[in-house]
Amino acid sequence: MDPLADLGPVRELVGALASRGQTVATAESLTAGLLSATLGGVPGVSAVLRGGLVVYATDLKASLAGVSDDVLGRDGPVAESTAGELAVGAAARCAATWGVGLTGVAGPDTQDGHRAGTVFLGFHGPDGTDVVKLQLTGDRWFVRSHAVREAVSHLLDRVTRTDTG
Repeated sequence: MDPLADLGPVRELVGALASRGQTVATAESLTAGLLSATLGGVPGVSAVLRGGLVVYATDLKASLAGVSDDVLGRDGPVAESTAGELAVGAAARCAATWGVGLTGVAGPDTQDGHRAGTVFLGFHGPDGTDVVKLQLTGDRWFVRSHAVREAVSHLLDRVTRTDTG
C-alpha cells in the first residue's frame, strides 16, 4: 500500500495552517520535492504553501537553503544539525511561518556512514526548531514516502500544539 494514498492527514495539515493564517516551506534532499508535491495535491494549498527548495546536492544545501559550511563540514549532509538548518533556511528563504527540512539515505547503499533508511526531519516555527530521527526499513520509495508521511504528521502536531502552548 502506498503510504501517500491517503491524503486525509495532508488535508488536515493544510486546513490547520489555513485556519491559523500560517504558511509552510520545505527544503528537501532525501525526498527531492515529494513533500511539496504531496502538499500540492490538496485543493486550497496555495493559501499555505509558500514554496520549496530541492537541495539534493550538498553544495545546494548551503547556497540555496543556508546550511552553514561549518555544519556540512563537521556533520555532513545527513545529520540532525543539517535537518534543523534546512528547516530554518526554508522558513527564512520563503518567508514562511513553518519550515520543514528533510535529509537522509534512501538506499540501497550506506552514505557517509549512515545506513539506508536513516532520515532526519527538521521543523522550524514559532515554537523553535527541533529534529526527529527515523530509522526506516524498505526500498527507496518506502523510505521517501514514509519520510513525507512522518513529516506531515509531526508538522501537524507542532502546528496544533502551538495553540495550547
